[in-house]
Amino acid sequence: MQQFFIGIVLPDEYKQQVIVFRDRWASNGLREVVEPHITVKAQSGLTIDLAWLDKVRRTCSIFPRFKLSLSEPKTFGTAVAFLSVESKEIYDLHRCLMDAVAPSPELVLRYELDGFHPHLTLGQTLFGMEDSEIEEMKNQANNVLAPFPTFDVTFVRVYKEIQPNKYLPYEDIQLAT
Repeated sequence: MQQFFIGIVLPDEYKQQVIVFRDRWASNGLREVVEPHITVKAQSGLTIDLAWLDKVRRTCSIFPRFKLSLSEPKTFGTAVAFLSVESKEIYDLHRCLMDAVAPSPELVLRYELDGFHPHLTLGQTLFGMEDSEIEEMKNQANNVLAPFPTFDVTFVRVYKEIQPNKYLPYEDIQLAT
């Protein structure tokens, strides 16, 4: 079953820097999965019938553009290395998108709503990395990826699953000016 999610795209130059960094770990596997991004709305309620898409477009058309800062690398246990995200507005946008899509409570994923923790994934064991590589990646990210950028978020990108766990850009939706 095809799935969708909504993310924030990095500025091109920094996105390339993250890709080069991630690719240092041959077992990372993220290149085959999806471009570097910050998820703002996970898959729940984003169904193949696309009934939700107009609601997302309307929500974005009135949600103001905002600044977002990436910051220090951290981990979720030993499973995921990531860069932190600093932005009050990303939480507001997440809530607005959840309200617009209105997935049934049993479909809401554990990392949505109160479990929402915006981040930029650098690597994870799910795609073949070892626990020790996650820690190594976190430690090296400070040296290689700093200074961490602050950038304007002017649009969100809808990603579509084209095969299991492989996503490509589907549509960019502008935020309000």
